[in-house]
Amino acid sequence: MPLRPDEFGEVQPTPPELIDRAFETPDVRPPPVGDDFEWTIQPVPLEVLLRSTWIPDCPVTVDQLAYVTVSHWGFDQKFHTGELMVNAAVADDIVEVFRKLHEIRFPIEEMRVIRLEEIDAHPTGDWNDTTSFVCRPAVGSGSWSQHAYGTAVDINPFHNPYLKGDLVLPELASVYLDRADQRPGMILSGDEVLQAFSDIGWGWGGYWNSLKDWMHFSLSGG
Repeated sequence: MPLRPDEFGEVQPTPPELIDRAFETPDVRPPPVGDDFEWTIQPVPLEVLLRSTWIPDCPVTVDQLAYVTVSHWGFDQKFHTGELMVNAAVADDIVEVFRKLHEIRFPIEEMRVIRLEEIDAHPTGDWNDTTSFVCRPAVGSGSWSQHAYGTAVDINPFHNPYLKGDLVLPELASVYLDRADQRPGMILSGDEVLQAFSDIGWGWGGYWNSLKDWMHFSLSGG
């Protein structure tokens, strides 16, 4: 899509096929056998590390990260297995959050580790990956994002976009800026997703004043 002077993509109207977005979940790991919550926590496998955004300049070492898999409900009305790289110190808490989301069947479109080449890829405006560790600066900042420490999680970014002034990320998600128009996959003030993160002491970007980051939860609250 065309770029703005700040090198983000130009914000464009949401295409009709994305207005009530509910795609089938691509499986990055074998799906769970039944309806019970399934999870794993382990050191980051080499094959996962090599397809992640981790490089030696990142603010955390590989040993400070953990590889987590959790089962989750999809928009296709099936359970799937997603993957996350997170800070090892918060791995148990993150599993408990997704255990609760599994119980309430909160739909998540896709949950996978972000690849290094995706950070600088030309914007498509329609990404919707639920993820944690991404070794990058905060949006519009030279400082490390909390994602670079593995202490932040973004959930369904298209359903829960970032808004600052005239900048919307993902750039085609403008229809989801109206938070009163409640649709599956959205995170709303006082809901069970927010409560699950609040129970582990994490803050929500939907409460920020200078901007809104409805997808974003973090240990620091920032």
